[in-house]
Amino acid sequence: MKNIQENQVTENDLAKKKKIRCAIYTRKSSEDGLEQDFNSIDAQRLSGENFIASQVAKGWVLVPEYYDDGGFSGGNLDRPALKRLFEDIAKGKIDCVVIYKIDRLSRSLFDFQQIIELFDKYNVTFASVTQSFSTDDSIGRLMLNIVLSFAQYERELTGERIRDKIEASKKKGMWMGGTIPLGYDAKEGKLFINKEESETVKTLFELFIENESITETARELNKMNFTTKTWISNKGNIQKGKNFNKSNVRRIIENPLYAGKVTHKGKVYDGMHEAIIPYEIWQKANQIIEKEREEKIVTPIARINMVPLLKGVMNCGICGGKMTPTYTSKGGVRYRYYICAASHKGNNDACKVGRVPAGEIEKLVVGRLLNILKKPEVVAKTISEIKGTMPSNTVIEYFQNIETIWDELFPVEQARIVNLLIKQVVIQPEGLNIDIFKEGLGSLSNEFI
Repeated sequence: MKNIQENQVTENDLAKKKKIRCAIYTRKSSEDGLEQDFNSIDAQRLSGENFIASQVAKGWVLVPEYYDDGGFSGGNLDRPALKRLFEDIAKGKIDCVVIYKIDRLSRSLFDFQQIIELFDKYNVTFASVTQSFSTDDSIGRLMLNIVLSFAQYERELTGERIRDKIEASKKKGMWMGGTIPLGYDAKEGKLFINKEESETVKTLFELFIENESITETARELNKMNFTTKTWISNKGNIQKGKNFNKSNVRRIIENPLYAGKVTHKGKVYDGMHEAIIPYEIWQKANQIIEKEREEKIVTPIARINMVPLLKGVMNCGICGGKMTPTYTSKGGVRYRYYICAASHKGNNDACKVGRVPAGEIEKLVVGRLLNILKKPEVVAKTISEIKGTMPSNTVIEYFQNIETIWDELFPVEQARIVNLLIKQVVIQPEGLNIDIFKEGLGSLSNEFI
């Protein structure tokens, strides 16, 4: 009878004890092995559950929510499950956080200080299963700082070792992984030439050295139905190759990997993989790019002389996009064009208009514009606008010689007048249309008279 009464007292005492709601947080840096039926995350949680069960006399109970971060580094706090844990702590749902090992929560001393401040704010403690301490006493906090200092040291030491290993591997010419480049296949961490794709790379360099234009090279590659690399993602999805554009053409040209080299921190080393193009060809292509960069540094006078007359007013009649002024250099001579925005990205099939020579289209538009200005109704409107401040015969003479006056204007002034008078120029494969600002005609007298 006495034993029964003692047991009843014990059960009553336990019932009166304040429950400490415990959450288990688990983390694994990589996704390797997470697909297994019982993985590292499961092992950490099982250890946490057993630890909480051993503390049931203190009133510890397990909350049902799972806080598992699989495939996330401990070097920062940008982890979805950890953020949910913080939110639930702020809502008052958790009294204690249980972890398998201190570095599962964080490997950064600075980040851990932030975590401790959050825990203190909401009166939350935490306990480590394998390192036998809790933050609910001063000794536990001292042990925490010691263990955490070693955890950060271990992390930094591991980082240094990884960086040293990468540098040593690069010096040996090893490819260190990442996106598999066009022209190669990867097997057991090594690059092997893909015969079909390598022809695309060779053609790309040949075209660029011939025409000295990245945009023109992309356009020609697309005409030949070449595409970027088709690859399979980690989830097994096929990512089909796309049309070439300025960005991916430039990226290939500037990559010394195609000449059998690897780079690390600005230094170039002989690679262990086979080159697709000779190093001399790669150098020649990059000299053209470097020359193009230097030529783009123009003086203010050159900039004035090369004003794109129709910039901002000419549109593509097929896709409705703006016709952008651009140029190509060949044999030291610069050729100006207006090109549809879609074609400017190297997608030649996106628009039938494509590009038009700047000199020819500007001459055609100016010719039509001056013919409009010579019409009797325009001359009459101008005479009425100046209201007798100038003899009518003089005004008529000005408009009869308007071509001469136009040629004497600076390019900047010509562009300003075009924007004053022309609403838009719509170009199509069969011709072009010009929309005029009627209100612009009324103020034209101040420009020529």
